[in-house]
Order: sequence, then C-alpha cells, then structure tokens
Amino acid sequence: MSHHKVVLLLGSNLGDQKKNLETALDKIKYAENEIVKVSDFLTSEPVEFVSSNIFCNIAAIIFTHLSPIQLLTLIKSIETEMGRANDSSVTGGYTDRIIDIDIVKYNEIKFISERLQIPHQKHLSEREFSRVLLKDFIL
Repeated sequence: MSHHKVVLLLGSNLGDQKKNLETALDKIKYAENEIVKVSDFLTSEPVEFVSSNIFCNIAAIIFTHLSPIQLLTLIKSIETEMGRANDSSVTGGYTDRIIDIDIVKYNEIKFISERLQIPHQKHLSEREFSRVLLKDFIL
C-alpha cells in the first residue's frame, strides 16, 4: 500500500472551534490515515463572506493510502457527520461552518476535476492566514 503525503487546512467558526478541529483530526486518523504534523491554532477573520464569528484554523500533514477523490469523499463525509449542512460548492458562496477541511497539496501532483483542484491555489497564494499556517509545511 502506498502512502501519499497530503497537506490539509482545517477551519471552524461555530461552536467549540478547537474541539471541532481536534474531532475532525481524530476522525481523519480513525479512517486509517497517519497524522504526522499539526500546526498551532491560528484565529482569523472570515474570508470572502461577512460574519461576526472568528475562525480557528490549523494545518496538518497526513499520510494516506487514499486517492485524491477518495480522500475528498472521506473529508466531505466527516464534515457532514460533524454537522456541516451545506458545502460552498452547493450554496455558491461561503457561510459559517462547524468544520471545513481542504486538501491543499497531495504529493506534488496537479489534479483538476469538477469537485477538486490540487494544489489549492487560494490557500497557497491568496489567503494570508493560510500562508501563515503553511509556512513550515510547504517548501
């Protein structure tokens, strides 16, 4: 079984945000993925929508045997299980959320489909909080 190095960004701006992030990481690990590094928590203002709820964010490096689409399916199922009702791709915009998990990098591949784009360019080049979280993760 091959292992793929993946960089994830996780965020929450509803409920007990730190607990939500830790729960999501536990669920990722429980699905037979190895979590090898987790950043410190970072708070940030919402990006691309208005809300009075501040985000708590972390970055994580995992090793997985899942393909990009299988990993996306796992992540979306975790988000749903944790209570996220609508994905931004469904609503057409961003809203407050219990959990958001994004695949930023998957090995060194470039992957584009209707549901997924790797690397995640907004996190790599446009969002300041992402650059802060990822500075020690992506070389």
